[in-house]
Amino acid sequence: MSDAYGISRIALSESAQELLRKLTRLHGPLMFHQSGGCCDGSAPMCYPRGEFRTGAADVLLASLAVVGLAEQIDFWMAAQQFERWRHTHLTVDVVPGRGSGFSVEAPEGVRFLIRSRLLTDQERLLLDG
Repeated sequence: MSDAYGISRIALSESAQELLRKLTRLHGPLMFHQSGGCCDGSAPMCYPRGEFRTGAADVLLASLAVVGLAEQIDFWMAAQQFERWRHTHLTVDVVPGRGSGFSVEAPEGVRFLIRSRLLTDQERLLLDG
């Protein structure tokens, strides 16, 4: 979700973009989902697009552009998780380590994670209307 001023709730680090280009070559178009559950549920999971079914209990935060990719990558979050995090700006980043076996980056020896900061008052006004 971004507005006419270019404000968004979520961004991708350069490392995340680089990994997403590689993963897209291997798996085709991708998507993220963050459930907010226990264990790896608190980390963003990356799937081939359509392999994770979203529904009324999920919120589409953004369709993220990645330099060098024709298709954007949708980032979904469980609605309950979004209610807890709606006041934050999230950046998807990559760190060494083993993530979930269900996320496509797991065999690469890295995992996606979220870095966050509070939205400014102006950002919150623009995003929440």
